[in-house]
Amino acid sequence: MRNNQSIIDNLTGQLLIASPNLNDPNFYKTVTLICENNAMGSLGLIINRPATNSIEEIFNELDLNSVNHFTNVPIMQGGPMGSERGFVIHKDGHYKHTSKINKQFNITTSRDILEEMSSGNGPKDSLLVLGYAGWGAGQLEDELKTNSWLCAPSDDNILFNTPYDSRWEYAIQRLGININNMSNEIGHA
Repeated sequence: MRNNQSIIDNLTGQLLIASPNLNDPNFYKTVTLICENNAMGSLGLIINRPATNSIEEIFNELDLNSVNHFTNVPIMQGGPMGSERGFVIHKDGHYKHTSKINKQFNITTSRDILEEMSSGNGPKDSLLVLGYAGWGAGQLEDELKTNSWLCAPSDDNILFNTPYDSRWEYAIQRLGININNMSNEIGHA
């Protein structure tokens, strides 16, 4: 098992799983993909909380044609900050503003990926997210030290195949943890 400092030093591409005792309404029972972590702070996208917007609303707002296979695709509310900012997490393809998160995932913030998706030619696996979660320098690392979060390697099955309302439980189970055995008090097993 990796030591705690190793995990803290390598948060980019990791999943942050809210501990059951994390009662902040912005993060209660969330799973967050960390897209960037450096000396200036961290940026993550919550991947299990649906936004109130529909894909049709977003595509209409951007004057894009919607295709039928997107009608039931939920958009995730990525965090309490920048709700007007859109992100697409995907595995393959490169677009105008694409950044690599890790070997598995990319993140794109440009319109061209949405144009491709609306025409049915976008990436096979993708997740649309509005807004993001941000932490100042050292803030997320401090929260990890107080056991507010569990940390796990990213998993494309969680991001693209697991129903959003099951992602929190599934992510914890992947760590081999029985939720019923977890204490509601920080720092206690």
